[in-house]
Amino acid sequence: MSTTLLKKENVQRKWYVLDAAGKPLGRTAVIAANILRGKHKVDFTPNVDCGDCVIIINTDQAVLTGNKAEQKMYRRHSGWIGGLKETKARLMMEKRSDYAMELAVKGMLPKNTLGRAAMTRLKLYKGAEHNHAAQKPEAWTQD
Repeated sequence: MSTTLLKKENVQRKWYVLDAAGKPLGRTAVIAANILRGKHKVDFTPNVDCGDCVIIINTDQAVLTGNKAEQKMYRRHSGWIGGLKETKARLMMEKRSDYAMELAVKGMLPKNTLGRAAMTRLKLYKGAEHNHAAQKPEAWTQD
């Protein structure tokens, strides 16, 4: 029995919409990362960028379970001495919920050219409206 491998010229991309309202941030990020990677497809090939495009709406209504809102910290460093900046997850979700979702999805993708290419196909919106109606996106139903 042989394995059929997909060539990058034969990739068919579809657009999907994920609604994050009332769902945990991490669960939504897992679903988005799997779609961006193409793992939901029958002809998934690990070394080929065969994923689809994802639109995540209502990122401001995603929830953090447990004590993550107060205990989880987002850290970044300026490169200078003493340049560590920390932000609580609660404040990040209030001010930049789309960036928090982007960081969650980015952490679940491979750290190579495939992951960077997949991140270009991720579109994030705080509200329920998006401007990708011309691509005819489908609502993602499997959870």
